[in-house]
Order: sequence, then structure tokens, then C-alpha cells
Amino acid sequence: MIEPAVLKGFRDSLPEEEIPKKRIIRKLEDVFSSYGFVPIDTPVLEYTEVLLGKGGGETDKQIFRFQDNGGRQVAMRFDLTVPFARFLALHHDKLGVPFKRYHINKVWRGENPQKGRYREFIQCDFDIVGPDNAEADYEILSMMHRSFSALGIDGYTFHMSHRALFSAFLSHIGIEDKAVDVLRTVDKMRKIGEDEVRKLLDEITGDSGKTDGIISFITAGEGRNFIETLEAIEKLSGGPTPHSERMRTIYSFLKEAGIASSFVFDPSITRGLDYYTGIVYETFLDKLPSLGSVCSGGRYNDLASLYTKEKLPGVGSSIGLDRLMAGLTELRSPLLESTSAADVLVIHREEDTAKAIKAAEELRSSGVRTDIYLQPDAKMKKIYSYAETRGIPYSLQIKDDGFILKDLRTREEKTCTAVGEILGVMDVD
Repeated sequence: MIEPAVLKGFRDSLPEEEIPKKRIIRKLEDVFSSYGFVPIDTPVLEYTEVLLGKGGGETDKQIFRFQDNGGRQVAMRFDLTVPFARFLALHHDKLGVPFKRYHINKVWRGENPQKGRYREFIQCDFDIVGPDNAEADYEILSMMHRSFSALGIDGYTFHMSHRALFSAFLSHIGIEDKAVDVLRTVDKMRKIGEDEVRKLLDEITGDSGKTDGIISFITAGEGRNFIETLEAIEKLSGGPTPHSERMRTIYSFLKEAGIASSFVFDPSITRGLDYYTGIVYETFLDKLPSLGSVCSGGRYNDLASLYTKEKLPGVGSSIGLDRLMAGLTELRSPLLESTSAADVLVIHREEDTAKAIKAAEELRSSGVRTDIYLQPDAKMKKIYSYAETRGIPYSLQIKDDGFILKDLRTREEKTCTAVGEILGVMDVD
């Protein structure tokens, strides 16, 4: 026999995990749709050349790639943004701009598995393509805030920065040619700490003074509010720029919307992927800072130009669903508590099958999730075990003169003569 093993970094998802996951996805889709975003999908496999070199050196090492049966070099998508850029190059003439999309699906990276991080995981992406302005940047931030609010998460903070401001600073101190290495090193700050980052920066810059300057830049937000941090960044970079003015405008929109308190200016946020060109952000659960970012993204104005001559600037964000669920599990979120497969289980004798089917259809038509036990005349112990395993709170037993509704949690029973009576008694979401 073949051993039923699962690959390292991959996992099966049982109903008690999948039910709340689908509930979260539905809530997110409702938020995305409320902003006028539309769903799309792209293939799991792309030509390797489409993906390679678009995320950066570390990401290239993590791509699952192989030669298919036709001798083509193909790879599994490592995120949903790069395939989206390819998608836009093919279909932008049909879509028009501004184009707002969301895409919730699996991606694959061959990285070291750890808490909340797997080699196969789900991303929930939402992007705006076309406008390169503060309004589009703000809308993505607003959707991030509304999404976390809709999920009922208690305590989250969005850390924002701007890649172009960092680039302007590096140019100001004369090391713009080392920008890629510096950005990737700074991106490791939360993982390896300031001392290790400083050592790596010394190797890159060869100048402890420049390293000190970089450390001053990325820690400029400590003890300062948003605008104070922005002013400190401007001073370190040689003065105001259009990029710093955009950050001021975005912050004014956040204040106007009454959500600015959830956003901080954190210059240490750089994002490791190479395609970001403007605002970047990461999201942390206040009670679980070591979990890492559960929602990240930024502006990428040149990514689509790899596939088309059309100018298609974009901005977007991605919620890492698996890591978020790991955090919600640790926080004992109510979102994960209900894993019931149905609200009620209909029990019947074989001669009452037609009546059971009719009752079930009426309940479903009224919005009640209804399961019929498909083995008539089974022993009640077996039936109740079935209901308990699936978290079903009620049973409905078909009788000659009506129904017996039983709350399986309290063992209380009520006799009903019509399905309409049942609806008034059941306490279900």
C-alpha cells in the first residue's frame, strides 16, 4: 500500500478548518464588492520566463518550476500580482482603466515552513490599475481597514512607508547603486534584528557612517507621529519631494475618513519584492507582533511594462489568509468558533422520507442550513454522534402528526405541527 503522506510545507484542510476559512473569504468578498471590485482568475502554471526575476533573488529560489510534457519550462505562481500583470498585458484593451480586481486563490513558494507559513497558501489580493494618484493609494488602504474591521479583529496596525522616499534618501547619501541590496537587507529587520541588519549593511556599504545614516532613516518613526516621521524623513533625504507630498495627502484622506489612528509611518517597511515603486505597507496584529505581517502590498508602476508597452500603473494589497487564520486561532477569534456543517439535522423513518424531504426544502428556502440523515431508521446513538461530529445544534425528527425539534446542546424538545413554527424556535445565525 502507498503511505498516505503529505508533502512538507503542505497540508490537508479538514471541515473544522475549512468552514471558518470560507466564512472569512465570503466576508472579504463582500467588502471587495462593496468598493466595486470584480473577481478574476489566472492559471496555476505560467511560463517560467513570465515569473522569473519579477519578485527578487530570494523569490526566484523559491519558485516551483519544471519542464512539462511538451518540453516547455513552466512554473507555479508564487504570488497573484505577477500573473495579474501578465493578465493585464493580454486583456487591458477589453477591461479599460481604472480596473479594480480581487483574486482569492492558492500560491506556492518553496520556503522553509514555519508558524503560519506554508509552501502552499492562500492569498486574498485586491488591486487598482490605471490611476497613479493618492486617491487610488488611499482606496486600497481604506479597503484594508474595512476588511479587518469586517472580520471583527481586535487590534491591528498598518505600517506604511514609501519606496521612492527610501530611494531618494539612498541617492542623497550616494549609494543609489546599492539600493536593491540595501532594501532587501532592511526588509529583514523584524526577522534578524537591528544588530544583524547593521552588520549586513556594513558589508554592503563599506562605510559605517552610511550604515548609521540608513539606521537613522529606518528608525525615524520611533517616538514620532505620522507627520513628524515624514518631516524627519524629508530632512534626512534633502527636503520635500512629490513622494512625501503624496504621503501627506494620503494621510489627510485617512484623517478625513476617521481611520488614521490605525496607520503609522514606519520607514523600516520596504517589502522584499523588487517590483514596488511607491507606497508600501504591512499589517500586524497588535497582540501577536511576532506572527509577522498578515496583509502587505504597495504601488507597482512598472510591473506590467515587462509584458506590454502600455503604461499600466497599479497599487494593491494581499491578505495572507493562512497566517491570518493562525493568528485568529491564537487570539480565539469568534470567527473560528462556529464550524457547524448545518443548523439542523432531519431524522426520519423510511416511510416518512417524502415528508422529510419536503420539510428540508422548506427550511432551506427559509435560509436554514439543513442536513438530512441519509440512513433512515438508524439507531439514535449513531445519529446523534453524526450531529455532534459536525457541530449541528438541532435535530428535527419527523413524526406522524408533526415534528419534534430538539436542541442537541441543552436536550430541550419542542413539538411542532408545521415548519413555520420551527423557524420561530431555532436560534441560528
